[in-house]
Parts: sequence; C-alpha cells; structure tokens
Amino acid sequence: MHVVAAGSLLEFALKESSFPVGRIQFLTLHPLCFAEYLEATGNQSAAEAILREPASISPPVHDMLCEELKRYFFVGGMPACVKAYRESGSFNDAFEVQAEIIDSYRMDFVKYTPQVDRFCLDAVFSSIAQQVGSQIKYAHLGEGYSSQTLKKAFELLCLANVIRKISSADPSGLPLGATASSKIFKSLMLDIGLMRYLSGMPADREYAKTDLLAIYRGAMAEQFVGQEMAVSQNGSLYYWDRQAKSSSAEVDYLAVLDGRIHPVEVKSGASGSLKSLHLFLSTYQNCGRGLVFSSRPYAELPEQKITFMPLYSVYSATGDIP
Repeated sequence: MHVVAAGSLLEFALKESSFPVGRIQFLTLHPLCFAEYLEATGNQSAAEAILREPASISPPVHDMLCEELKRYFFVGGMPACVKAYRESGSFNDAFEVQAEIIDSYRMDFVKYTPQVDRFCLDAVFSSIAQQVGSQIKYAHLGEGYSSQTLKKAFELLCLANVIRKISSADPSGLPLGATASSKIFKSLMLDIGLMRYLSGMPADREYAKTDLLAIYRGAMAEQFVGQEMAVSQNGSLYYWDRQAKSSSAEVDYLAVLDGRIHPVEVKSGASGSLKSLHLFLSTYQNCGRGLVFSSRPYAELPEQKITFMPLYSVYSATGDIP
C-alpha cells in the first residue's frame, strides 16, 4: 500500500519517530515560481518568454513582465493565493488566504510546544520576514528569550521548510557546502507573499512604487531572487561575506552553473557602484561572470565580466532550462 503524507511541519512529527529506512521518499514542494504563476494566471506566452535564454527583449514586453512581477511580489506563489487572485483579480482575496495560511502555521506551533516555546516560534517566524537580506543574529529575533532558545526555534522552522537558511561560503572551490559557515548566515521566507503579509508592510504604498528594487527597501527583490534560485539551484543556496577590519563586502548569492561559481547581485545601481561584486571578481578570478538582477533590461559588460539581467529572468539565468 502506498501512503502519501504532507504537512507544513511534517518533519517535526517525524523527527522523533522511527520508520523503515529506504522505504520512504521525501519530496520538497515549493511555492509556484514566477513562470508557474504566469501559467496559472493564463499568461502562457509571458511564461515562455522568461524561460528562454536571457537576452534583449523589446521595451513594451519588458515593461509588461516587470508589472506582472510586481503583482507576483504581492500575491506570492502559494497555490491557494494564486487561485484566489486568478478567480477574482483582487489582491485582497489573495491577502485573506495568506492570513489563513499564516494562522494555520501558528496553530501548528501549538502542537510542538514540548520541543520549543510556541510564542518564541511565532516571534522568530514574524521577525525573519522583516530581516530578509540581513545577516541574522539570534538575539535580534525576539525579546525576552535567550539566544539558545531563539536558535532552537530558528532551526526548527528551517527543518519545517518554513524559512530557509542561507550560509556564507568560500567561493574558492566546489562544493560550496563544504565551506558553509554555521555562524554567518541570512535567511529567506518560504514564500514572498507570506513574507509581505508577515512583514506588515503597507501594501498600497509599496505597490505604488515603480522600481521593483525599491519595494520594502529592496528586501522583496532579494527574497524573490533567493526563492527562484532555491528551485533553479536545487535547494543549494549560499552567499559571500567578507569580514575585514578595513572594509567588509557581501555578494547576495552564489550560483553554480556548468561547474563554475557565479556571484549574483540584486542591485538597481550602475556597474560602477557594485563595489563588492568587483572585489569578488578580482579576488576569485576563476569564478564565472557576475550576474546582476535589477529592473534594467538585459545588457552585457564583457570587459568587466558582468551581465545585467531583468529580475524576471532569475530562474532561466541560474538554472538548467531544457
């Protein structure tokens, strides 16, 4: 008899259970990526456009895709949210489903209080949504709890795949996981729509912004890039962080393509302002070209080993598209 089990915190329940080795297969179901969202909302041609090899695209199509991406920022990729938005065309209907999903997570927290304080879990859950793109310090994730208690809550939420840990790694060679730091890391939410809801950002004011990189101080764009890369890179997500007394530097993500490590930045500025990226490329000369995702159209700067790409092309640019 074949049995299928699913649940937001299934790993919590299985952690203390025994089961026959080799007879259980674990599969990770991600939220809909941007291309899948476009297909689900009836925009098949747009989905096909962003899955092609990244290249120059006409200004009207570029503007249309950026506008669709802004909608995705707020609806997110949770299937029930996408369904609600597709059927009504209303953000509010999608937001109501987001609220229901968050409430269901919080109700699940109650079931696992023997392992960690449910109020601490909730504090960390909410705090992560406001700290996407920033290095995580356990003490900053909740007031009134010890760092050890906050660390345990963070790790349990990672185990449940509600949040994702992005460790700093040394790009000198592969695999990146061999040099992943246990002390220097960032984190992402499971879904960009749930991040929007939990962060408490004013939706009307943020949606009115024309630059995708300006929405919620750039954190939405960084969440989006990480969320797409979590699928395109098969769950292996790392970034580069250089800690030095004279100056620090950081590259948002590292992508492995055809056996080479590529630095990935989420920026709105021109190439001259990408100081960390230039430092990375000069330090690790065996690495591949730098990929900069922004609201700008496609542009190559071969003399600087940098390619500018529009945000909507993250999946195709960082994965192996058949």
